[in-house]
Amino acid sequence: MARGLKKTASTSAATRTPNTARCSNAAADLAKPAVFGGDVLADIDWSQPWFAPWRELGEPAAHQALQQQSVAEALNALHERATQQTPIQRSAPAANHSAAKCEASAGSGDIASAASVNTTRAGLALGDANAHKQERTTTTTNEQIKEVKFVPQSALPEGQAYEDFIFKTAQVPTRDGLHDFFNGLCWHRFPLAKRRLNQLQAAEIEAQGISATRGPVRDALTLFDENVVLMHAPDEVWAALQARDWLKLFVDLRDQWQHVHLVLFGHALVEKLVTPYKSITGHVYRVDSNINPHDEAALDAWLVQDLQPAKLATKPYEPLPVLGVPGWCAENAERAYYEDTNVFRPKREPVPKLPKAAPSFA
Repeated sequence: MARGLKKTASTSAATRTPNTARCSNAAADLAKPAVFGGDVLADIDWSQPWFAPWRELGEPAAHQALQQQSVAEALNALHERATQQTPIQRSAPAANHSAAKCEASAGSGDIASAASVNTTRAGLALGDANAHKQERTTTTTNEQIKEVKFVPQSALPEGQAYEDFIFKTAQVPTRDGLHDFFNGLCWHRFPLAKRRLNQLQAAEIEAQGISATRGPVRDALTLFDENVVLMHAPDEVWAALQARDWLKLFVDLRDQWQHVHLVLFGHALVEKLVTPYKSITGHVYRVDSNINPHDEAALDAWLVQDLQPAKLATKPYEPLPVLGVPGWCAENAERAYYEDTNVFRPKREPVPKLPKAAPSFA
């Protein structure tokens, strides 16, 4: 069972994000709290299965942020550490994770018997990208990640859109807290995809300006960045997800989850899982079946090509209550877990529009 699992329901399955741009506030800087906002990083339970792919980067970065009292400096140090490592040192963590994956696969057994499966092991089998991924090349690490630098939130000029500032300066304003911490980790794991999302946001801002509403493309980009789950899955699993046929997806097709690979990309989604509750819902974006989801460099490059404005405007997402993933919560071994329609909601059928009645002249 997830530590601290709460059963409070959220008011909506979607992650809501404000329409206004994040801007600097000089007055807020003057009133900076004496307590380091990043102290919440100490609350992350890295043993949880959903944090397994983030742990190699995240755990040492969290320790450093707590020591230095700066999330931005800790994120920058990750890049500096990577550039200073020898090829042998860079390959060591991947080898250790591969060994862990072998042990997990050997001991996890039938995923349908999730009640008796260690959740960390089940999580590794389902989605530990670090356990599977092929090592990124030195070129990827040095030339792509170094493109951005993490700076304090106060570096963002008042009135300038957050996304526009990143695009023009290659600097990411970073607050001390969980949200921007996981955002920074995602820049390290998927530098090309994060750059692509930022380029598309900047293009929309250039074309449409900043207004009270973002528009369909910026809405879709924001949702992707904040709340997306990348899924590589068999067709039958994907069809059940699209149909919101939760019992088929999680009970009847439970064996098929051995062939499902998930990547929690959205940093707001990962942030929520620090204090998990049943109704946490991600938005699933399907990965092409021809892509090896265990090779993060290939997945990163594929996203650059696949993230196109026309596709994003169609909102190509499917909702997924993430604690329904087999092995991620002990309670979901029981069928009744998925019968909670407050969380596992049936698909709404579109209501047909009735033709307008002809005017009467009687």
